[in-house]
Amino acid sequence: MENKFDLRAGDEIAKKYKVIEKLGSGYEGEVYKVVETSTGIFCAAKLFFPKRNEKNRAAKSYALKLHSLRECDIILKYYTQEKLLLKDKKITVFIYEYIEGTILANYISSQPRKRLSIFKAVHLLYAILEGLELIHHYGFVHGDLHEENIIVRRVGLSYELKLLDFFNTSGTRKQKETQDMIDAIKIFYNSLGGSKTYKSHPRQIKEICCGLRRHLLESKFRSISELKLYLENQEW
Repeated sequence: MENKFDLRAGDEIAKKYKVIEKLGSGYEGEVYKVVETSTGIFCAAKLFFPKRNEKNRAAKSYALKLHSLRECDIILKYYTQEKLLLKDKKITVFIYEYIEGTILANYISSQPRKRLSIFKAVHLLYAILEGLELIHHYGFVHGDLHEENIIVRRVGLSYELKLLDFFNTSGTRKQKETQDMIDAIKIFYNSLGGSKTYKSHPRQIKEICCGLRRHLLESKFRSISELKLYLENQEW
């Protein structure tokens, strides 16, 4: 149980929620789709591994962070915490918003040639930057942005996204914000086919990606807002 719970469909949590299926696992714990038995409302439940949540610090920090970012549409909404007794150990269970959608990595893989068109990729990048810009405005960073922890809810002229997880990285706030920006550009770069297609892309794409050279990106875009403005001013 140190790093594995493996609850089964039908298992109960705090006599309030019934497990539907396991959604995934990570460094801090496991995430399940559950249903609130009294209402039939679907939620997500994150069970924290005890060794990753000493004195409930990780769960409390995560809850406070989501509460502070409750005005950000790209962030999942926090509901409450419960306790689950497993093998005589009290496990903290984090109950939050459940979102129907597709993991970004799977969405990209489903596209023709397993990559996005330039039109779709630019709109995807812009949607990510909009969400990150507001997160940074509230004084937080994501810290672990990649294709596996972004949910695509809706696609059209714009993307509706939700970000999963946060990670407490080391470094100054400026360094962390810069890393968020670089991670967003990496997602953009990968969504267009990565190194296999990079040479064939138009100038506008290469001027955003800068070959993923960190020193070039840091000198060209000093913040998420600068990159976002750059996208807005391009003639696509």
